[in-house]
Amino acid sequence: MLMLSKIGNQTTRTFPLFQLNKTLRKLSDSPSRLLSSSKQNPKREKQQEKKMGRRKNNQTSMSLNNAQHQATKICFNDDDDEENSNLDDSIVATEKAIAMDDVTMSDPNGSFVDGGDDDNTSADYYFDSYSHFGIHEEMLKDVVRTKTYQNVIFQNKFLFKDKIVLDVGAGTGILSLFCAKAGAAHVYAVECSHIANMAKEIVESNGYSNVITVLKGKIEEIELPVAKVDIIISEWMGYFLLFENMLNSVLYTRDKWLANDGIVLPDKASLYLTAIEDAEYKEDKIEFWNNVYGFDMTCIKKQAMGEPLVDTVDQNQIVTNCQLLKTMDISKMASGDTSFTVPFKLVAERDDYIHALVAYFDVSFTKCHKLMGFSTGPRSRATHWKQTVLYLEDVLTICQGEALTGSMTVAPNKKNPRDIDITIKYSLNGQRCVASRTQHYKMR
Repeated sequence: MLMLSKIGNQTTRTFPLFQLNKTLRKLSDSPSRLLSSSKQNPKREKQQEKKMGRRKNNQTSMSLNNAQHQATKICFNDDDDEENSNLDDSIVATEKAIAMDDVTMSDPNGSFVDGGDDDNTSADYYFDSYSHFGIHEEMLKDVVRTKTYQNVIFQNKFLFKDKIVLDVGAGTGILSLFCAKAGAAHVYAVECSHIANMAKEIVESNGYSNVITVLKGKIEEIELPVAKVDIIISEWMGYFLLFENMLNSVLYTRDKWLANDGIVLPDKASLYLTAIEDAEYKEDKIEFWNNVYGFDMTCIKKQAMGEPLVDTVDQNQIVTNCQLLKTMDISKMASGDTSFTVPFKLVAERDDYIHALVAYFDVSFTKCHKLMGFSTGPRSRATHWKQTVLYLEDVLTICQGEALTGSMTVAPNKKNPRDIDITIKYSLNGQRCVASRTQHYKMR
């Protein structure tokens, strides 16, 4: 029996049997769904699930205890495939495996700021957000992030020995401490938020006051006591790689202070795109607004559709290949390169539905003795960056081998450059679905 439905100005053709096959596959792949349905109190179970995150996945959970911080080295395999997510299957742990235990995070509202200022600009609010210790705790407990930087520094001490290092956006000063311990001649740790005051205390408490100088202020406004530095290190990446636009501060620093033979760490970053099936969560977060206690609230639905969701995605939801969209060479790129339009072609690996596109990024340190880096992809160990989910207005029915083609345009928001505007144009001309649409997203 053939069913016809309209998608925009296009006609979509679907088969009821397709849904049955999909349901049977899901049940066979995910027996936990059957187990969870037999709980005595499903409402309470749902609430617990939301507290833990949208998708419980013990293999990629970020809940880690302090003992886990002792050892994990993360590096690339030498035979990475650059056209597909080159880190998803190639990141390996070469020492102890990280145990996956729950951690209770501290109150994110805890702050080192005494009070607010009614005259604050958007930039002030941005920097003040990093005065709250909760965000630093989350980043420090992100073992993939922090251990990768530690391993890059400690396993490549020849890069840091007797060198002048500039840490951009130093936060608590953890990267500066790593560099000092690795033998740097001096480290200048620049931090604009009030956490800089705590960073100074941390440096003093650990006996590195003679090696690390903490400078409070914007990197674009401070003056260094040296003309040039040998190394610029920074953890500048935001959600969707470019959210918060800290990369431009790193590029400014590179152009002003980096020596001719100096290096930037990390020096490569790549953005990827894939497509997922996500009916259950889209129904819960988007379609919910169609009928709220009998009232039409679809105006909010349109707003929700245009806001990218930062969350973890189960790798079993991936329907297509993962395509490289853009690679940035931090040592050479210009600030204008953060605005771009790139094409994509996502080929279905199985018969399924597509509810959303998912973006994630990899970073790499190519100046090391051995190539090192990490991925934030769904097939890699979870990080605090998670993935960025872009829901589609259409529910696309796609068959194995068919391609969803289109383009993605990314640019800083004109009013607030730390925000990102994303435009996606996509089309599918398949056996069971024909669709074409342009969608706009605002990452705030």
